Amino acid sequence: MTLTELTARPDESGIDTAVAAVRRLAAALLAAGGRVDLDLDDLARRLSAMAGEVEGLAPELADRMVDMWSGEGVTRHDPVTGPENAIAPPLVLCAEDGGSVAGTVNLGIPYQGPPGCVHGGISALLLDHTLGVANAHAGTSGMTGTLTLRYERPVPLHTDLVVRGWQERVEGRKIWSHGTITSGEEVLVRAEGLFIDKHLARPGQEVSR
Repeated sequence: MTLTELTARPDESGIDTAVAAVRRLAAALLAAGGRVDLDLDDLARRLSAMAGEVEGLAPELADRMVDMWSGEGVTRHDPVTGPENAIAPPLVLCAEDGGSVAGTVNLGIPYQGPPGCVHGGISALLLDHTLGVANAHAGTSGMTGTLTLRYERPVPLHTDLVVRGWQERVEGRKIWSHGTITSGEEVLVRAEGLFIDKHLARPGQEVSR
């Protein structure tokens, strides 16, 4: 069965590949700590030089913001599904039969909270974004008003996790959505969100409603 992807899948060249390398480096440094047979001062100088090179070539922030938001629907910069964002795992979300959206993600040590487990705030981030994508997929979306989470069990690192969301109902401008994080058949986190049908203006575009 071919699933309809609702978020951007990383390309195998260009900016996505460079960002993926940054993710690897961040995870490697965190895993190694100071216990690595490297000249970390030299590494820091080289990394700082590379960062300065990219910063020097970057456009003005206002121009970049227009570029980020110039497309319709799918974005590439958010901290959950954005392949251009080194903070994002990234998670690829697909449409499922019945109207829900879901994706599988495997989180490493940069996302750790309790020992060997995903930070609760990261679970909230994944679910908030997934519920938002589910709302857009259902046809009525908006901004998060309230997000309520129930942490049923610790969420393990280095484990395939399924993040799922679906729109429950719409009443006027209020949108209710639900979501879960599961491992196998086990529900680890449940979420209920109340969203408000309101949208901020995209940079360079019309005023929000």
